[in-house]
Amino acid sequence: MKWQGRTIYRGKVAGEALVSHMGISFFGGVDPDTGIVVERGHELEGQSVSGKILVFPTGKGSTVGSYTLYRLKHAGKAPAAIVNAECETITAVGCIIAEIPCVDHVPIDLIQDHTQIIVDADAATIECDSA
Repeated sequence: MKWQGRTIYRGKVAGEALVSHMGISFFGGVDPDTGIVVERGHELEGQSVSGKILVFPTGKGSTVGSYTLYRLKHAGKAPAAIVNAECETITAVGCIIAEIPCVDHVPIDLIQDHTQIIVDADAATIECDSA
């Protein structure tokens, strides 16, 4: 299956999807040194975003979340790419300053956890075999 979305930041990567149906707050929700989701009660709590194609509806929380994405990138613990239903400003700025490929306006509910997906943010497309 292939979907057309909107490019937030360019790049092309393939990898394993880590899917959440909950919003993510990078500041206070993800440890910037390890990439582990630390937000209590979050469905991804205890899991690492490092190297994954992180799929979630939208971001939430403090504007410091943009800098947290930047810190994750420089620690080598950032997601390989981010896919959102609707990318809000905090996540968008974080992806831009950290140079993390990001696409939104795609049906994330059709992407299954742990499947291999291709994010081509240059063409604003997401492709996977799970749907």
